[in-house]
Formats: sequence, C-alpha cells, structure tokens
Amino acid sequence: MFGQKKDLFELNIVHSLPGRIRLNCKAIEYLNEFNEQILQDIIDLGFVKKVTINNITKNILIVFDKTRIDEADLKNLVSDVLNKYYLYAYKQHRELEASNIIEREREEDVKDIGKRLVLNAGLIGYSIIKKTNYADIFPVYKRFLNPCSLGALYLTKSLFKDGIGGMIKHKRPNADTLTISSIVSSILLGNSSSALTIILLSDIAEFMTSYTMKKTRDSIKHMIDLNEEFVWKQDENGSVKRISVEDAKVGDKIVVHTGEKICVDGKIISGEAIVDESAVTGEYVPHIKKIGSEVYSGTLVKNGNIIIDTQRAGDDTVVSRIINLVEDAACNKARVQDYADKFSNYLIPFNFFLAGATYLATKSPTRALNMMVIDYSCGIKLSTATAFSATINNAVKNGILIKGGNYIEALAEADTLILDKTGTLTEGKPEVLDIVTKDGIKSRELLEIAAAAEETSAHPMASAILSKVRSEGIKIPMHGEIITHIAKGVETNIDGDIIRVGNKTFLKENNIDITLEDEAFNLKKKGQSIIYVARNQELLGVIGIQDKMRENMKKSLNNVRYQGVDEILLLTGDIEDQASIVASKVGVDGYEAELLPEDKAKTILKLQSKNSKVIMVGDGINDAPALAYADVGVSLGGGCTDAAIETSDVVIQTDDPMALPAVMNLSKKTMKVVKENFGLVIGINTLGLVFSAAGVLPVFWGAVLHNSSTIFVVSNSIRLLFSKIENKR
Repeated sequence: MFGQKKDLFELNIVHSLPGRIRLNCKAIEYLNEFNEQILQDIIDLGFVKKVTINNITKNILIVFDKTRIDEADLKNLVSDVLNKYYLYAYKQHRELEASNIIEREREEDVKDIGKRLVLNAGLIGYSIIKKTNYADIFPVYKRFLNPCSLGALYLTKSLFKDGIGGMIKHKRPNADTLTISSIVSSILLGNSSSALTIILLSDIAEFMTSYTMKKTRDSIKHMIDLNEEFVWKQDENGSVKRISVEDAKVGDKIVVHTGEKICVDGKIISGEAIVDESAVTGEYVPHIKKIGSEVYSGTLVKNGNIIIDTQRAGDDTVVSRIINLVEDAACNKARVQDYADKFSNYLIPFNFFLAGATYLATKSPTRALNMMVIDYSCGIKLSTATAFSATINNAVKNGILIKGGNYIEALAEADTLILDKTGTLTEGKPEVLDIVTKDGIKSRELLEIAAAAEETSAHPMASAILSKVRSEGIKIPMHGEIITHIAKGVETNIDGDIIRVGNKTFLKENNIDITLEDEAFNLKKKGQSIIYVARNQELLGVIGIQDKMRENMKKSLNNVRYQGVDEILLLTGDIEDQASIVASKVGVDGYEAELLPEDKAKTILKLQSKNSKVIMVGDGINDAPALAYADVGVSLGGGCTDAAIETSDVVIQTDDPMALPAVMNLSKKTMKVVKENFGLVIGINTLGLVFSAAGVLPVFWGAVLHNSSTIFVVSNSIRLLFSKIENKR
C-alpha cells in the first residue's frame, strides 16, 4: 500500500536461449497501435533476425545474431526503443487507474442521527426503569415484541438493506451484516439492552463523523457564500425587475449595484465598478472592472454600478463549482482510505468464523455473540473518513481547498516539487526598475515613446511600461497604427518617425545598430529583462524590467525540503537567462527554460515513470497540462480562475508561499493520525476478542469496549479540525 509501484518501463528477461530472448515490459500492453513502428525500430538495430510482440502477455520475442551482440546490450537497446513511447503509455496507464471510480458510501444527516440518539437514550432509560429480564420470555419470538427490541430493530432498519443487499451482491458479509447479526443475536438471547447499547455507541461515532463532514461543507459555503436571494434583471425594454437567484440563466442581463454581491459569471456590458474578488481569487486588492471585463459569482461590488451579460449561472458558476468539487471530495478517496475499507470488510467473515468456533468450543451462545459484537470495521472506516474530512475542513478555514483525501495522502508522500516561475516564484507583475538612455535623451522622453508603441499591447512587459507611465503622470503622445511582431516587438509612428520597441533581434532585423551593450549587460546580470527603444535607425535607450520574487519563497522551499522533498525543479517558458537567475536566487536543484506547457507535462510524466511522487505548483492557466498530470497539482495565490479550479487538486487562495509547506505538514499529521488509529483499533479490539472468548468479558461490556474504541479513534481524528496550519521551522 505504502510502497512505490513497479517502474512501468522496467524490462525483464522472461526466458533466453543462445540467439533467442523473451523480454517482458508492462508498458507494452498500452502500445498496441505502435506495434509496427516498434517492430521496425528493433529490426533496424541490424543484428535482429526476427521479432514478435504480444500486447496481452506484454512480451517481446527476439531472435538475434549472438555473434554480434550479447543479451545485456540487446536488452538496453530494446529499452531505448520503448522509451520513445513512455509519454503515451504512461498517459494510458494513468487514465486506466483513474477510471476505477469509488462509489460514495451511505452518509446519514446529522439531524437524523441526533433524533436516533434521543430515541435510543429514551429506550435505554425505559429498560433500566422496568428491569425486565427478557431472556425468560417464551416462546422466543416474543422477545422481539417488547418496546426495547422493537425500538432496536427500528433504529437499525436502514442497515438491513445494505447488510442483506451486500451479502447478495458481493457474496460476502459486510459491516452492516455483522451489526445486524449482533443486534438480532442480542435480542434472541433476551438482552435488548445490549442491542440498544451497541446502536447508541455506534450512532455516537457516526454522529461525530457526519458532524465533521457537515462542518466541512458549511466551512466551504461560508467562505464563499453568496448571501443573496435575489438579483436585478434588465429586460429588453431597459426596465429592471427583481428575480430569484435560482431563476437567473445564461443570456440574462443582470444589474449589480454598490454593496451587492455578483451572483453570476459573465462580462460587463455597461458601467464601471471597483470589485472585491478576494472570496474567489484570494487577491485582497480590489480591481477596477470596465466594459469587457470578466466578473465572477461570489465577488463584491465595492463601488459603482454594472450590467453583466450572464455566461454561467447556478451550478455552473465558479463559486458553485468550488463548493461541488470539495463537497465531492469524499469520492476521491486516498489509497489508505480505500485500503482501510477493504481491510475492514475482509475481516468481517473472520468475526463470523470466530463466533462459530467459539460456540463449538464453549457451547456458550453469549461468548459466541461477543465475537460479533466486537469488530474492526467501524473504528477503521469511520476514523479514517473523519480524519480526511477534518483536514479538508481545517484547510478550507485557512483558505486552502483540497479536493479529496487522495491528495492529502499524495502530499504526505511527495518527494519531488516542480515550480513554475511567473506568477508562482514571482508575483507575475513585472515593473520597470532601470532606464538607460543615449546622451541627449531623457528617461521621461524614452518612456513616452515606448508607451506609445505599447499602448494597446497586453504583454506583461508592456503592462510594466504603461504602469510606470501612469504612476509618473506621463502623457502618451499621439501615434499611428500599432503593428505587433510576435515574439519580437511592436512598432508605430510619431510625427512621421518610426518607433520600434522590442528585443535585440527585432532591432537587428531592422538594421539598427545596437549600442549601450555594456549597460544592457549589467541590467541582465541583475536579472532584468531588456526592452530596446529605437526611433528610425537610432537606438534611444533600454528599459530594464523585472518580475518581483514572492516574499518568503526561499523560506517556503527550505520548509518543503524539511517536509521530505528531495528534489525541487524549476520549469518555465521564460528565457534561459531569466530562469538561471531565478533558480539561483531560490536555490532549486535544477531548471529547464523556454518550455511549452506540454513540455512541462512531459517532464512530470518522465519523473513519475521513475516512481517519483510529484507536486506541481503553478498559476492554473498556462500550467494546466502539468497540473493535471502531477500527483498533486497546486494553484498558489490569486489565480483561482476557471483553469485553476478545473486542473488543480489543491487551490491555495493566499499569496503567502508558506501555505505550501503548511498544508504538506498538515497532510503528514493526517497520515500519522490515520496510522495511529489503525494500531489502536486493531490492538483494543483484538484484546476484546481474546477476553470475550475466554469468558472474562460479558456481551454488554464487549459492546462498550468495541464502540468506545471507535469513539476514541474518531475523536482522535476530529482533533485535526483544530490543528494549526503552520510550520515550526
């Protein structure tokens, strides 16, 4: 369970004779459509006489010239051939694993369990007052007709369907089957008080688990609750009327005023407003939203009035999808949780076997009943589910969305961290730091000219220049049409002069002499990106722009290493120089630059094929493929957009990088608690079974011991609700 899986591309010799070898590789079962190419590649090695592939047995049979190559070298060459297809095979392998969907288990409402507890307590009180010995009642069937027995059967009615249905469907008893058997047996022995006690203590544990899960849902909804029942809809004639939030649909024009929450996702078609998006993005600085700007459900209009063209409403909005994704986290079970369920279910037949063996050995139905009263299932399953739910709840209250227990386990086991640069290691907000001009040109004049060429550009470098111009109150001069040269620069004209702004290559292509080389080189050494500004055929100056590093990022990565991560890598689409500077600043183990999004995904899959457990931290947009293929995809900071929600497994809504090692630390605490609970449940209940079989422990106290141990381990899990998300190092 906790060990690493066998390497998908490990090549093993199944059988060999001189000049003949049979190799086995698990990946072959996924490469059926590439058989012809693989066969040709192996034949092209030159010393292979014959080769066949069997995708079902995952074998390759090769007949070769033994005088020209030995088995070891041949094996290595065949391995090189197969490694060309590692990306495709690993994708198929991952998709096959993901297709094993686990059904959501029955979960009762907290209020319903509360009512059951009240009824049960009343029945137990009645049995204490009456002090009736139902064991003396004959015929035996009348033992089922007293108030306590009828009450016990009523309280367990929901278990009969699952207990009996499980026996029929899976051909084996489950936890509900065992519970029903112990209740019925208790009543048959005339001990309905024991039956009620079993139900009461079991319901207390169920109540604690359901309460924890309810708290998790409430925390999620409270964090991003709309708190709005109505919205204002504008009709075609321009009149505005109030409608229910549930009635809003795609295409509606929704009017939002100052102080109101936005209840739909869409684009502004009229008006302007200052919008607080902190509930959705974690960005606490309000944004000015104008015509054409996108707005999201759950955000607040601080000032202004806008009209929104609805693009998503109801359950399709960003907020609703966040809630639904985390509410469904129970379906995304961790391997340890799935193991706990299977382990406990496999032990159920063991209880029936012990009951039969004990009766045959002692002829005591009471001792035999104890073998069914005490089981491992409830404690293991409930405490494990509670631990993961409590952790998800705790994380949500700290602005971290974890989409399932499987990601908690993966965070705890991770040994490799992959980082994006822009928007992850850096703030994603480049700013102008230095300006170097040619003699006779002032910095203000250079900025005016550069801003004219960059005025309509959405490139981050252009945004940095325009922000600098606005902050200094510089007026952008009149200019002509702006022409964009992709990946090179932009050009326009001012008073008949051609203005070019871009990289060195762009200027050289236009036969402009590059001066100020030493000055530009010095700016590069500082980690700045260089923008060249030219008028006609003359270079006027250079602008140094740099994206600021996130505060505490290096400290965060040091803490991540303390959590057990052995390798930290930087993967970026930025240029080599920038990647190198950032990598050295934060102290990563290696980096790759100028990568496309799919290149990052390939690197992750390659690491995973070598049994690395990978966390990918990105901004959730251009890193979507990498986030999807990592064992845990983490979106850090204010980038909680659609892409982040859909592709990230963990969404950290704070801009503080220290949240990453903090949630990893919480995950490790969770797994420690889960393992503690395993040991406690198995130890306590094993002792109970031994003492019960020996006749030392009566049925009533056997039930108390078993259910009390369940309550104890569930309580142990609940303390994760109050565990502080922090790093001590």
